Amino acid sequence: MAHDIRIVTEAELRAAVGLDRETVAVIEQAFGALSDGWVVMPPVMSMELAEAHGEVDVKTAYIPGMSGFAIKVSPGFFDNPRLGLPSLNGLMILFSAKTGLVEAVFLDNGYLTDLRTAAAGAVAAQYLAPDLVHTAGVIGSGVQARLQARAAHLVRPFDRLLIWGRDADKARACADDLSDLECDVRVVDNPADLVRASQLVITTTPAKEPVVKAGWLHPELHITAMGSDQAGKNEIDPQALVQADLYVADRAPQARSLGELRAALEAGLWAEDNPVELGDVIRGRARGRRDADEITICDLTGTGAQDTAIATHVMTLLAGRDVGAVIRA
Repeated sequence: MAHDIRIVTEAELRAAVGLDRETVAVIEQAFGALSDGWVVMPPVMSMELAEAHGEVDVKTAYIPGMSGFAIKVSPGFFDNPRLGLPSLNGLMILFSAKTGLVEAVFLDNGYLTDLRTAAAGAVAAQYLAPDLVHTAGVIGSGVQARLQARAAHLVRPFDRLLIWGRDADKARACADDLSDLECDVRVVDNPADLVRASQLVITTTPAKEPVVKAGWLHPELHITAMGSDQAGKNEIDPQALVQADLYVADRAPQARSLGELRAALEAGLWAEDNPVELGDVIRGRARGRRDADEITICDLTGTGAQDTAIATHVMTLLAGRDVGAVIRA
């Protein structure tokens, strides 16, 4: 029997959903569901294409209670800007959790991934950053740097934003794009000054060597690291994970193989079996920040649960609306 499949483009998705508190709440619920233990989420399938300076990740998860589950294919080809092309693209396929039939294909070119990743950063800041953040810092100058700054501002409305990138011109362009935030936005000359001046730092790079050193850590600091989502990447000095009062992973097994924790394990610095997970902090099963003076780090590798949550959320928003092309399959 034929059934309808909705095909939705990036432009249509951008008009339907954005980075707001509702989106943050959807991703927060996904992390909580992971903590509850009923989510079915296989390991990330990741493939590196070193010759093309590229990678492809495939993620999925089934969350009980949600009407659908998503499979997300996310290529990242980091030389593309030289060709006038975006670094990231991809799509999400939403299946019915009842029948397994395809319900929608979101040709988002990575937009939904960008949204859910930024929302995850907001969740991390909400639970782990100091209550009062006067200065926030973003390391990196790409799309995620911009979105992470906006997401952090939703939950911790800082007075000053510092930006550092390897390419000063790109960092200035990033600052210009964020000039509408109700704060003082500045580009700094080095990441050390940025970290030392900030209470909240977000790293958004594909670095394979640490860009944040352990010697820069200070009381009243929270770091959200979201660039290390594949083996070989490393943004944070492994010693920093040990020096911090609390290290939190989005998903412990992924952090051990893909995240900042992987580098700490390989260096022989991490003695604990498994770190605290963000969902456990949300559910109150593990402690978060105890006081303003603590140093906390959150390692976001990106989970299939986030993809299913954002895709299902979008389908709910589109219900009853004439958006996208419907085909019979």
